[in-house]
Amino acid sequence: MFHFFSIQDYHQQLMQEKTSCQDVVQHYLTQIKEKKHLNAFVEVYPNEALEKAKELDKKRKNGSPIGKLHGVVIALKDVICYKNHKVTAASKILEGFTSLYSATAVQRLLNEDAIIIGNCNCDEFAMGSSNENSAYGNVLNAANETKVPGGSSGGSAVAVQANLCMVSLGSDTGGSVRQPADFCGIVGLKPSYGKISRYGLIAYASSFDQIGVFTNTVQDAALLLNVMQGADEYDSTAETTGNVQLAIGNEENKNIRLHILKKRYIIPL
Repeated sequence: MFHFFSIQDYHQQLMQEKTSCQDVVQHYLTQIKEKKHLNAFVEVYPNEALEKAKELDKKRKNGSPIGKLHGVVIALKDVICYKNHKVTAASKILEGFTSLYSATAVQRLLNEDAIIIGNCNCDEFAMGSSNENSAYGNVLNAANETKVPGGSSGGSAVAVQANLCMVSLGSDTGGSVRQPADFCGIVGLKPSYGKISRYGLIAYASSFDQIGVFTNTVQDAALLLNVMQGADEYDSTAETTGNVQLAIGNEENKNIRLHILKKRYIIPL
């Protein structure tokens, strides 16, 4: 049975032909079905995800260059636009609305061979801290179903926590990625303002909103941030410079150092 540790480990498994993108997508579709009661997903894209996986397997076996996120299975918070897919901000106000374009962050993931498996439940219009304020009902914390997962990005957090996808996107205005990440025991990152384009993100408070990520490891968070960041003609506030470089501290101090725009942030383990 497939078990996800990190994107790097997954890519090694693919290159060694220990698994395939199609097998992995099918694994997650099964997991989503078995854990449907957690209510993490608003909508799942099974046929589309399997077809994309098939294309990527063929691309890899043909020896074509592969993207940084080749075959990585990703879920989106239901406030992030994905062209020709419904986006409702967990509200009946937008019931049935289909996005006419993809958010810049989503398009950059797709450009690097990512697979979008579905969109995730959240507090309505990203307003809440428990994921109990959704037109689709509450999201349950997979670690203890009597507890809340945090919010507003509770569905995205539980999707990673419960192994329903590899990584997911959320949005954070005043803690909506960081708080559910803490409640669910996973890695959550809200980038600094302008690091990731806000184009295609349904706004709560646009001058505070940031697209963030949920992952199992800091390394995976840094990789996604590098892929999504950068200037965007559709968002004048998006930064034009800077890459995230990750260095792991030594065994003595047990720290992880993130070097961002020549500034060092130390996160104790």
